[in-house]
Amino acid sequence: MATQVARGGQVPHVYNGDGDHLMRSDRGELADRITLVPDALPGKVPDATPRIRILWGQHLLEDLLAGRFRSLVCAVNSRDNSRGIISQLAALLPTSQWDEKSITAYASHFAGRDNKVKVLKFDMDMVEVLAVLRPTESAYLTIPQLASAFRIVADMVSRNSQRLPSASVSFLGASANRLTDGRGAEPAFETVLQTMYAASYTGDVYPPPSLWQTAGEVDVFARYPFAKALDTMRAGGF
Repeated sequence: MATQVARGGQVPHVYNGDGDHLMRSDRGELADRITLVPDALPGKVPDATPRIRILWGQHLLEDLLAGRFRSLVCAVNSRDNSRGIISQLAALLPTSQWDEKSITAYASHFAGRDNKVKVLKFDMDMVEVLAVLRPTESAYLTIPQLASAFRIVADMVSRNSQRLPSASVSFLGASANRLTDGRGAEPAFETVLQTMYAASYTGDVYPPPSLWQTAGEVDVFARYPFAKALDTMRAGGF
């Protein structure tokens, strides 16, 4: 039976039949779950604030192959990209003329010229990949390097509407292109979002599947910037 709400209305069911009962959050059959909380309810006047959508539970490769995005932001290196999403995508796109060897060779051509992070363009027909290449002397990608890269990415996207809509990986959970916080550990997902947003990037971001399990224990937002209530709680409010 639907739950009663204000003004005598009713909340519609999510699922057909007894699906709502079977999918109740207090049932233990489903070990993996993601709990989304709204940062705000929709108003009559849309909020014009630019935001990053966080696509919890969505599958990046499937969305790219379905043509949902025109550009993808990810990492590339000059040594081995066999496990990277850029090579996976190149192998799956039927009209792409790139493969792991040519991707790595192309990245190698730009590596070592200076100590600056670069953003390389890979035209894969359906999708243009904007790949972040860290400096050769850096064993890992750092937050300052990511910030520099996303300033370039944001400028590239804003100057060419054919790169919209745009999506990005989170740069977390990688091996060959590991992102660090300067102390040898991976940064928080919020730090990555802050870095992207501060650089004026407002495309969609895909959290790594490894965070999905955490999102079953910690409530998560579907957009960034997060609700101000989070900072209020951090300051001891509520």
